[in-house]
Amino acid sequence: MPGPSRGTSFRRGVVSAAVPAVLWYLVLVGVGLALVGVLSDIEAVEDRVVRALEAARTPLGDDVTAVAGWLANTGTIVATAAMAGLALRILLKDWGDALVLWAGVCLQTTIFLLTTLVVSRERPAVEHLDPAPPTSSFPSGHTGAATALYLGLALVLLSRIERRPLRVLVVTALLLVPLAVGLSRLYRGMHHPSDVAFGVFNGVAAVMIARFAVLRAPRAGG
Repeated sequence: MPGPSRGTSFRRGVVSAAVPAVLWYLVLVGVGLALVGVLSDIEAVEDRVVRALEAARTPLGDDVTAVAGWLANTGTIVATAAMAGLALRILLKDWGDALVLWAGVCLQTTIFLLTTLVVSRERPAVEHLDPAPPTSSFPSGHTGAATALYLGLALVLLSRIERRPLRVLVVTALLLVPLAVGLSRLYRGMHHPSDVAFGVFNGVAAVMIARFAVLRAPRAGG
């Protein structure tokens, strides 16, 4: 018997992503609502961390964190994801890794935006070094986007770079980007620590869901 068509395989991939994505979205919304509700006392502890970082600001720190934040701006993320995906397609002669990368970034953004429609959390009561976008403080979209993009790239290159020293160097450098972005968002007064933590979790979840769905779809037709 012939296997499922490409269309059937694609639909299976979409369903494979939709179910865990919805479940993760519900978890993320639940955590966000708890942080502005029954767990709101945690904010006082978190604010002490942000105020300590505000007190430790220096001109050099301001400049360095501005660069780190730029790495996760919408324009930077879109351009980097587009170029990296096309490069993967050209070098590897396969759309799989590119689609995983793009799907992870898009899924992270979708879940982030839908979460901010439900969860309304104020940003820390400190001086903000960046313009505050009209979205909730929870979760950190910059951190989530950086995690989805650079973790996605790291996972692709982890299995593609044969020389171990180079593989370790490249993957480590990529994984340090989301960390730098998250720290910069705290330093610049844009988020609470829990916002950044769940931004990371959102990026990781999006990448894992995308990899499972996109890489599963071709096998369904085999």
